[in-house]
Amino acid sequence: MKKSVIFIILTIVVWFAYSTTACAWIYYSKPEFRGRVIDVETKQPVEGAVVVVLYEKWEFGGPGGGNTLPMDAKETLTDKNGEFYFPSYRTMIGPLSKVSDVSFIIFKPGHMSVTRIKGINIPDEKYFAIEKEMVGKEGAIKYIDTNYAHAEPVIWKGLMGIVELKRVSPEKAMPPGGIPANFGAQQLPLLYKAINMDRRNRGLKGEVE
Repeated sequence: MKKSVIFIILTIVVWFAYSTTACAWIYYSKPEFRGRVIDVETKQPVEGAVVVVLYEKWEFGGPGGGNTLPMDAKETLTDKNGEFYFPSYRTMIGPLSKVSDVSFIIFKPGHMSVTRIKGINIPDEKYFAIEKEMVGKEGAIKYIDTNYAHAEPVIWKGLMGIVELKRVSPEKAMPPGGIPANFGAQQLPLLYKAINMDRRNRGLKGEVE
């Protein structure tokens, strides 16, 4: 009886030691993100724009075999220079999950919202995972889509971390779409405050929560 118990304990210890080294993919890690929001016409900084980062994971299950799901969200406002910053992020995810690219939402009342950086053919997170001194400067990013075994490398060149917002009239404003239902005003107060301000500017009644 004692030998059986000892064997089981040793098996668990060996399995745990092995799994923590061989299954490091359950450790979710994202770098710092930073960028600058400017007006598309004047090229001047846009202060007070809400920037949201959605940390997402791919999780096994469902009819299609798996889904990409947001598991956490952080938000901030651009400063007087139009700049924003998110510190590095780390957590643990389940053994049937894997790390996915993050998503960004950028919005200010009176402007068109941004949920995908247009004009570049790399993930947004690669565009914002840069050093502070590189924001607004010419740079290059090499990216290989690891989801495909024979993917060719993509090289993008241009101004790093710059997002242009277009100012529009209230009736043409576009509030951000695609906000996960499990992130309400309690989790993202800055974003929902901006959305409700935009609704008031357009003469709409009621608030989004």
